[in-house]
Amino acid sequence: MTNSDDDKIVKIVQLQSPIARVWKALTDHEEFGHWFRVNLDQEFQVGGKSTGQMTFPGHEGTPWVVYVERMEPERLFTFRWYDSEDGTKQSDDQPALRVEFQLEAIPSGTRLTITESGFSALPHPRRIEMMRGNREGWNIQAENLARYLST
Repeated sequence: MTNSDDDKIVKIVQLQSPIARVWKALTDHEEFGHWFRVNLDQEFQVGGKSTGQMTFPGHEGTPWVVYVERMEPERLFTFRWYDSEDGTKQSDDQPALRVEFQLEAIPSGTRLTITESGFSALPHPRRIEMMRGNREGWNIQAENLARYLST
């Protein structure tokens, strides 16, 4: 299920894996890199910057730069990123997009809610383009994660 408005994309996925396993796949930088298709340089740390390069087909070599905001074990993982050529913050007034992974234990495994927000701060033509592309991207990444967890 995917919902959106002018500011956010919400993707809800039910995974057949225990919450501890989903948490590890999201927050261990090597596991995250495997299913998300990004080669990360270091572990995720709250307050830290995560860097690397995308390996996703069609985006190979694209810089990956996110800033980790929160890691509440088996509950919440959030980071923000900037829509710039190299993924870094270019100015104080540059808008950031925020990605949130919220986990909830359910009888069959884990309900994962992925929310990406901050689109309303982007200029109109770019906002439409980013929301369209990222909505499809989260559909693909949710499938990648489910497939990864099933192996």
